[in-house]
Amino acid sequence: MSESLAFHSVDVFTGKRFAGNPLAIVEGADRLTVAQMQTIAREFNLSETIFVQRADDSSHTAKVRIFFPTAEIPFAGHPTVGCAIHLAELAHPGDGDFETEITLEEVAGLVPVKVWRKDGKCRAQFTAPVVPFAGAGRVPDVAMAASALGLASGEIGFGAHRVRQWQGGPTFLFVPIQSRRALAEARPCEPGWSAMMNFAGVHNAYLYTRGGDNAATSYRARMFAPTAGTPEDPATGSASALLAAQLLAAGEMKEGTNTFRLEQGYEMGRPSDIEMQADVASNKLTAVRIAGSSVKVSSGNIAIT
Repeated sequence: MSESLAFHSVDVFTGKRFAGNPLAIVEGADRLTVAQMQTIAREFNLSETIFVQRADDSSHTAKVRIFFPTAEIPFAGHPTVGCAIHLAELAHPGDGDFETEITLEEVAGLVPVKVWRKDGKCRAQFTAPVVPFAGAGRVPDVAMAASALGLASGEIGFGAHRVRQWQGGPTFLFVPIQSRRALAEARPCEPGWSAMMNFAGVHNAYLYTRGGDNAATSYRARMFAPTAGTPEDPATGSASALLAAQLLAAGEMKEGTNTFRLEQGYEMGRPSDIEMQADVASNKLTAVRIAGSSVKVSSGNIAIT
């Protein structure tokens, strides 16, 4: 007899279908092996697929595993937001307003997520499981970054913003870009791209510049990770959380709670809107939170055997 599991697809960091970052959610995944989860993630071929299992601690909502098409990752932002909203809506059917907290057991640690629905629209805000800290890899110079992205050296960096590497579960290379025009023109260029990835010991680069289409937007961003199976990511919640450390290092934070609105995915036709909050005490990050919306796209069953 064949076995199948229910799955759902949602678009995250958007309130509109076919925008934001697509996510596949596979329910009842307790009996799946790591190899099976990796195979299913490859079949969906989205930037990430999240598998929902019974929590190890009954006081938590669920245990989850998150996969790229090529590998498992310990934590990711858009799967956390999308899955938490999905689980909260299952517990609160209908269109009524609610507020609840979902606790997800992720490989990187416990991730508390506040979820609320108001006027028929759901949003979620998670607290990053790890406060960002400096990555262990080497940081490329301006010339290397420019060569990797097909830009002139003068288009790398602005103000006190410099190329840096930050970690917090995953690790990202952060590359500030001087203008919106240069950000739109940037792309991974070989052999410079592979040279930069090998030098830094990462598989990705998060590019950002000031401003956006919305007057309230703080920064517009793009994220490239072609060697990890994601040529460009429409929205990267984990990197958005680590951006807090990058902005603190550049002198963009004040004591207390700082709020930044981010745009990503606009250049690839999948606009995503992300809110990042960072708490600072004595010039140190103490907590980072990421918020966004999610919208249902499809549901079905995937055959396992």
